[in-house]
Amino acid sequence: MRTIRRQIFRGISRSGIYLLRLIETWIGRASLVGDKTFFDVAEFPWAKRIEKDWQAIRGELDQVLQDRDHLPNVQDILANQASLSDDDQWKTYYLYGYWGRADANCERCPETARLCKEIPGMKHALFSIISPHKHINPHRGVYKGVLRYHLGLRVPEPKESCRIRVGHDVRHWEEGKSLIFDDTFEHEVWNDTEGVRVVLLVDLVRPLRFPARAINALVLKVTSLSPFITDAGQRELDWEKRFETLKKGREPAAV
Repeated sequence: MRTIRRQIFRGISRSGIYLLRLIETWIGRASLVGDKTFFDVAEFPWAKRIEKDWQAIRGELDQVLQDRDHLPNVQDILANQASLSDDDQWKTYYLYGYWGRADANCERCPETARLCKEIPGMKHALFSIISPHKHINPHRGVYKGVLRYHLGLRVPEPKESCRIRVGHDVRHWEEGKSLIFDDTFEHEVWNDTEGVRVVLLVDLVRPLRFPARAINALVLKVTSLSPFITDAGQRELDWEKRFETLKKGREPAAV
């Protein structure tokens, strides 16, 4: 059954790319926040609530980073990211994926999980951890029906050397501050510093007029059932189990 489903989705992928791009053009026109690279954070009132509690998120992140060497590389979960990163310099820690909630990870970071859950249309949330002198090559996101949110948590100095280009626009992160952008514009990332850069990365549903809103919901639902997404969910679950075993192995024996 799984093989048949994979073949069906492979056929849909081959024939549906052109249709998806047409849908994206329509979605850009139906966007309630415009069709541009970066967005005014003031248009998203929830972002200020997240910023208000950023230090609580940072505190939970600091606990996660104690096991940084054991965290999964981005390509360990999303296999198609191997073309962007084939080393161990881009780590991830998932809270929510398009496949669902990462229960064990959310339990270790309850405040971050709660705040992410409050973001309207949240689909995907993780800590994105980039090592010193890491460059992520130009690429584009999969689908325009979502926007990407970054909350700066660890931004090494000089912060201007820790930056992201989206289209022709360049921004740098600041700790406790938000960036919201459309990742279907070509973008790339540099960490030209000696420190580790970490952001809370969230994908959320783009605000749209009807009927584009309904079509977008259908596309996102179909995408969540694709083998690419279900495989990523299984990879994440497998990592969580290995990590739990590692953590238990470190606990002192009962006496």
